[in-house]
Amino acid sequence: MCDGQGRPQVLLLSEGQMSDYKGAALMLDALPPAKELLGDRGYDANGFRDGLAERGITACIPSKANRKIPIPHDRVLYRQRHKIENMFGKLKDWRRIHTRYNRCAHTFFSAICIAATVIFWINQ
Repeated sequence: MCDGQGRPQVLLLSEGQMSDYKGAALMLDALPPAKELLGDRGYDANGFRDGLAERGITACIPSKANRKIPIPHDRVLYRQRHKIENMFGKLKDWRRIHTRYNRCAHTFFSAICIAATVIFWINQ
């Protein structure tokens, strides 16, 4: 599957117990060109931050509470993350998605695409 500019798109459905940064690290090579990446504390890992820096992407990720030396982040930019959280909240209003009703990954992704399309269409 490719986007409009010929770059491959990767969809990754990880197990529920996998930590956020491990799943994101698997997708580093497929990230589109970007200046910054917004993430919550679950993405705070040195390896993930280093991978983003290698690609020229600035990490806007607050440090975990157990970090000895906190890494500063752009608080104004981080406030925009609520838009991402709102979208996940709207998707979880759909019972089929919230409970992971579909066992097959391709069927689950199809349900997410349908729900996202309807949400987008309603909010126009």
